[in-house]
Amino acid sequence: MRSIRRYLSRTLALALAGVTLLVVTAAYLITAHETEEILDAQLSLQNRVVASLIGPNDSEATYRRIAERMSHPKRLASFYPDGEAPREAAARGAALYHHEERELSLGFWHRDGRPYLTGAPWSGAGPFPPPEEQGYAWAEYDGGRWRVFSLFDEDSGLWIRSGVSIEFMHELERKVALGNLVPMLLALPLLLVAMGWIVRRGLIPIGTLSREVAGRDDRDLAFIDVGVPRELSGLREALNDFIARLRETLERERRFTADAAHELRTPLAGLKIHLDNARAGERDSLDKAYRGVERLQRVVEQLLVLARLDRREAREARDIDLYPLVLELVAELWPWAQARHQEMTLHGVLALWVRADPVEAGILIRNLLDNALRYTPEHGEVAITLSETADGAVLAVRDSGPGIPEEALATITERFRRAADQRTTGSGLGLAIVQQLAERQRAGLTLRNCHPHGLEAALRWPARPPALARSRTDAAEGDDQAEGGERQDSGSRRK
Repeated sequence: MRSIRRYLSRTLALALAGVTLLVVTAAYLITAHETEEILDAQLSLQNRVVASLIGPNDSEATYRRIAERMSHPKRLASFYPDGEAPREAAARGAALYHHEERELSLGFWHRDGRPYLTGAPWSGAGPFPPPEEQGYAWAEYDGGRWRVFSLFDEDSGLWIRSGVSIEFMHELERKVALGNLVPMLLALPLLLVAMGWIVRRGLIPIGTLSREVAGRDDRDLAFIDVGVPRELSGLREALNDFIARLRETLERERRFTADAAHELRTPLAGLKIHLDNARAGERDSLDKAYRGVERLQRVVEQLLVLARLDRREAREARDIDLYPLVLELVAELWPWAQARHQEMTLHGVLALWVRADPVEAGILIRNLLDNALRYTPEHGEVAITLSETADGAVLAVRDSGPGIPEEALATITERFRRAADQRTTGSGLGLAIVQQLAERQRAGLTLRNCHPHGLEAALRWPARPPALARSRTDAAEGDDQAEGGERQDSGSRRK
């Protein structure tokens, strides 16, 4: 992953250089256009001024003096008397000559296009091209281009043409563009330094936040309270939320480890006592030791289930029918219930569709049934009911056990939590597993005591569009006796 500081510095530097180049280019193009506009205006004004100063009665001497004033020290203006060859005029007023005058010129032509007087820049390579129409134009002379303006004066009967060379226009454009570029080039290093300082200063809060997080260990889970800009407040809050979840997870793991160690210590100590007694010759102690091993095995299995649930993310849910799943689990637990002379009955609809993960739903329902059978005394009854209501699908398991004290109902689903007056051995993990799996399957778990005794645990899934479910016990109306008997055998099984 590249550095944010390097990325910002390089990107901003390139952007600044690009903007500088764009500004200079725009300044050059604008200057070129404006220079042409200004020079065109000057040429037009100059021609009109010259036209106002000459008249039809001006003699050749007057134009010869004009030629002398338009001559340069190294190049003279040309004067063309009628019927004569061009004559070079003397360079009068050369002390006021400026070298830029080589790029400007003025000339006069007769009505028919014959030259009459041309300035010094237009005399070295023969006569300058005569005007053909009034207005602006581009003319080629002596290997260069000239921007010219032509005006015909009716009073004197002469064409007046003034012009400026394209090299002079380009020179002006370059000077203006260079005048804009040089200050920007001089300021660019200062801007880059300032930009680097700003970027470095702007990233200080990120470094501060990083050092605050890097300086923590597994025992320092205090919230981060370092001041940050608004842009980093979301990251700080997210880190604090993560710390809160981590703190809760670690606390739960520590509590789980402590409770598991305590829960395992008791059956292990009892198992050791029974084995010692068996070694001493008490034969009944072997049966007690076997039951202790069974309890220890169940605790370990449920601990493994909880560990897997804590590590595994919820799997993708799909539509499943709870009825065949419940039948399979009832058949699986039947031998255990029969050994204790317990009766299991199944009532309700023949199909109950919910959206859940089949594996986790099976573990959920099995733990619910296992818990009910475990706390139901011999010759007791466990009733399972599948039903559909306006609020959703409901699976209820009701036993005839001692129930749970009302004050313990709110906390009985916590891990290793058991009612104080329970005589049945257990780990206190069954309902904790049920609660956690119910949350993962988006099902609600409710526990209530039944009259005169017993406990009802109900799982409620969100409502789904009615489709495949139909009443299992109430649909018997109108059916024959054989069909009702088959329904009782397959659905309301007694153990």
